[in-house]
Amino acid sequence: MTTIRPRRSALYMPGSNARALEKAREIAADVLILDLEDAVAPEAKATARVQVCAAVQAGGYGRRELVIRVNGAGTPWFAEDLAAAAAARPSAILIPKVSSPETLHDVGNRLAGLRADPATAVWAMIETPLAILDVERIARTAGEPATRLACLVMGTNDLAKETRARFVPGRATMLPWLTSALLAARAHGIDILDGVYNDIRDEAGFQAECEQGRDLGFDGKTLIHPAQVGPANAIFAPDAAELARARAVIAAFDLPENAGKGAIQLDGRMVELLHAEMARRTVALADAIAA
Repeated sequence: MTTIRPRRSALYMPGSNARALEKAREIAADVLILDLEDAVAPEAKATARVQVCAAVQAGGYGRRELVIRVNGAGTPWFAEDLAAAAAARPSAILIPKVSSPETLHDVGNRLAGLRADPATAVWAMIETPLAILDVERIARTAGEPATRLACLVMGTNDLAKETRARFVPGRATMLPWLTSALLAARAHGIDILDGVYNDIRDEAGFQAECEQGRDLGFDGKTLIHPAQVGPANAIFAPDAAELARARAVIAAFDLPENAGKGAIQLDGRMVELLHAEMARRTVALADAIAA
């Protein structure tokens, strides 16, 4: 099994807010997305770029993944953002509004030219109608080492804006996008994060959407406020009962009398080897979170 990296909570932090960047060192998010794009006004872009890259280079964020979201290809800030981000050596660089594989090929070529650290991955925002229509080909580029693609991030606000879809409880308007992107990510072995929940005060609605995202198969959720971190961490982690079931399945298949069997009975239920594989992933995720 490949190494699992918990990505239950990915908190956007405005790169222009130096105090927020400092405070982020104490927030228990698995991922911090230091933003140079939507959260930063045009006149503050250059300052944000300097602050974010300095914060990443200074460190002090523990084992959190640090991701820099640059401004999109075609904007006046893209080239400088990408060069500065590459030099700062974050865990990943998040590219907004990726609508075709060609964008990721271009980013990969640019990063090669910048001699970016091979350990710096690329994440792609899926937030345009064209991205949804072409999401399988976008995800497929993860098989090309030059693109560095490791994760898709749903941009549900931008998708709603472009399609005129409304936000409704249960997200029936968005399920086709969410499931299409999730299938593409899983088909090509990369992670995928759910979009943000906009109403910070609606704790019940946020919890319900986290549970929906978890049940659909997302690895975690992107967040807009530190108060959302704790609930997301709890919901996207295996609970005690789930972990106990997983350990029981693994233990049953490890018994000598079950060696070589493709299916066994456990507590009155038929359990197959695929369930053992799922159980091992559940335990590995719990262990990675504990670590």
